[in-house]
Amino acid sequence: MNFISMRSMGVECIEEVLKRAKDFDKSVDFTNVLKNKILGALFFEPSTRTRFSFQTAMERLGGSVVGFSSAEGTSIKKGETLSDTVRIIAGYTDCIVLRHPKEGAAKLASEVSPVPVINAGDGSHDHPTQTLLDLYTIRKNLGEFDGLRIGICGDLRYGRTGRPLSIALSHWNVKLYYISPPQLSMDRGTVRFLKERGVDVTEVMRIEDVIKELDVLYMTRIQRERFPTEEEYLKFKGVYVINRDIMKMAKQEFILMHPLPRVDEIESEIDQDPRAKYFEQARNGIPVRMAILEKAIKE
Repeated sequence: MNFISMRSMGVECIEEVLKRAKDFDKSVDFTNVLKNKILGALFFEPSTRTRFSFQTAMERLGGSVVGFSSAEGTSIKKGETLSDTVRIIAGYTDCIVLRHPKEGAAKLASEVSPVPVINAGDGSHDHPTQTLLDLYTIRKNLGEFDGLRIGICGDLRYGRTGRPLSIALSHWNVKLYYISPPQLSMDRGTVRFLKERGVDVTEVMRIEDVIKELDVLYMTRIQRERFPTEEEYLKFKGVYVINRDIMKMAKQEFILMHPLPRVDEIESEIDQDPRAKYFEQARNGIPVRMAILEKAIKE
């Protein structure tokens, strides 16, 4: 089974992954699940959490990992196409996890690969495994999704986490608040899609205007590497910063999330607040990706 986009993933599949992740979260004794299976990790962009959590997840399931963390030192530097690289690696492995700067790269890979492909981020388009661990973190801390008020803040234009998270949450009765400058707002197509599905979407510019209402605030960084120029990036650097004053305005049962890495959008002093869940969120990547790998390879 491929994991390419949240738009093509039904609620039944989501629930299966979250349920199985809960099993894996309780124990590390699952070393026979993917024994003798090999994961090909093709990372054309930098990654810390996604790459290492996939490797950890595969090894905890009894499998092994081969691959690269940049195109340097591979035949891609000689001009080999992505399609050919995927075909070659598929011949050596049982599953491929791919991160690539171009939107649609994972879908292309899935069309030529005889083994399952998992999208680990394709440009600013999608990041389904991040979304699944985000959902797991929300449920683990707050229970069911219905009735939640969730704010997604920061670079909603270039970021690849807010969009798929919104699409996934549209399966439940939630209210979404998009917090961003107009220049970095969520694309109109996604907003229309959500409203057609009956999701209540509110767009604002200031965190202070909605923080008291939120059950979840999902912060994102300004995507420096995706701006056309450094000058454009600097216009928005530091536009949102979560500090103690902001946290004092939030509910006690509220949670603060971030897909990481953070730059300057959450002050380090907030790390000690029990409502700050971003490091727990990163750790949740292991059981969730264990569930994804099992489903991808065995189905």
